[in-house]
Amino acid sequence: MDPAQAPAFLRTRLSIMMFLEFFLWGAWYVTMGPYLANNGMGDVNKWAYSVGPIAAIISPFFLGLIADRFFATERVLGLMQLIGGAALCAAPWAVGQNSTLFLVMLSVHMLCYMPTLGLTNTLAFHNMTNSEKQFPLIRVWGTIGWIVAGVTLSRLKWDTSVDMFYLAGGSGILMGLYSFTLPHTPPPAKGQAFSAREALGLDALVLLKKRSFAVFILCSFLICIPLAAYYARAGEFAGAMGIEKIGQTMSYGQMSEILFMVVMPLFFARLGVKWMLLVGMAAWVARYGLFAGAASDSVKWMVIAGIVLHGICYDFFFVTGQIYVDNEADPKIRGQAQGFLVLVTQGLGMFIGAQIIGELVKMNTTGEGDLAVIDWKQVWMVPCIFAGVIMVIFFLFFRDPGRKSKAGVPAVDEMDERTTM
Repeated sequence: MDPAQAPAFLRTRLSIMMFLEFFLWGAWYVTMGPYLANNGMGDVNKWAYSVGPIAAIISPFFLGLIADRFFATERVLGLMQLIGGAALCAAPWAVGQNSTLFLVMLSVHMLCYMPTLGLTNTLAFHNMTNSEKQFPLIRVWGTIGWIVAGVTLSRLKWDTSVDMFYLAGGSGILMGLYSFTLPHTPPPAKGQAFSAREALGLDALVLLKKRSFAVFILCSFLICIPLAAYYARAGEFAGAMGIEKIGQTMSYGQMSEILFMVVMPLFFARLGVKWMLLVGMAAWVARYGLFAGAASDSVKWMVIAGIVLHGICYDFFFVTGQIYVDNEADPKIRGQAQGFLVLVTQGLGMFIGAQIIGELVKMNTTGEGDLAVIDWKQVWMVPCIFAGVIMVIFFLFFRDPGRKSKAGVPAVDEMDERTTM
């Protein structure tokens, strides 16, 4: 292949990789809640949405011990996707047996899937000539894949159907097969010793000596508790409010994510770190306030407005947070600092949040089976107030470092490994 043509050719192949990677996740993740509720498995919800965070905690060890040291990235990616896809296809069969077996299949899938988020990024970066310019154009196809998955579910009327698992699992198997055709990418850390301390990002703990960084980490952890409520229950809530095309409606959040990612540098230049983070937190408060307000009279526009706020909720807080960590950390520990942030938020925070929201829904449910009624207003008021308290704590104790990113605004490449959710 002509080297001059390689970047454009590879960009297409890597874009397809990202599309499939997030299509298969978006094809089941946000609509699993309504499916479980409609099939008398509502009590399983908190554990179904806990296996992902557990896998997020474990995946750094897998990547550090095996994927980064011994095998080509594309081969590990392909194998993990094949196993994970098969497990997800088996999930509907497991539902017919018992809920425990269903959770086992889901756990196998997530344990295989979570490491691939890092593997796809590793493969993409290794095969780029200019990651700063090329990666955003490739990564955005992951978000598009998530959106297309949601729209597809609604068009096929599979929002609450068992077929969502076949669609997602089949996509995973396709992704697995496709991965073997991707460019050879040797293990990036071949020959290097493994350190559990590095895998967990524990060297980054030195940053906690800075009060503002410690406040940021604490608030990031705490905000992920109500965040889990959105992923675990928003789809079910939308269905309860009379919204039929749940998958498509939930994808509005990813559409707004793309929009706000584009305009984010403009806001960042004017607001700075502290106010960007505060606006993101305020969006979480507003989202849950809208949900609580919509619950009494099933006001659909308020539900949709809360979903559309996802762009601000995610980009202004989490993407800004990753940029803040990158600026605060010494170059030698930047990777560990980002890994530590993921561990605290997507791992510990989301796990605890999934457990809490499960108990919260249980406490506000009357009746059983088909006669069960959830007091959604009370359910959403708790994360609304909780997020509000976190916002106040952050406002009072966090001090803006007073510096912007390297070019005055966050460069596009500083928004690289942002997981679409």
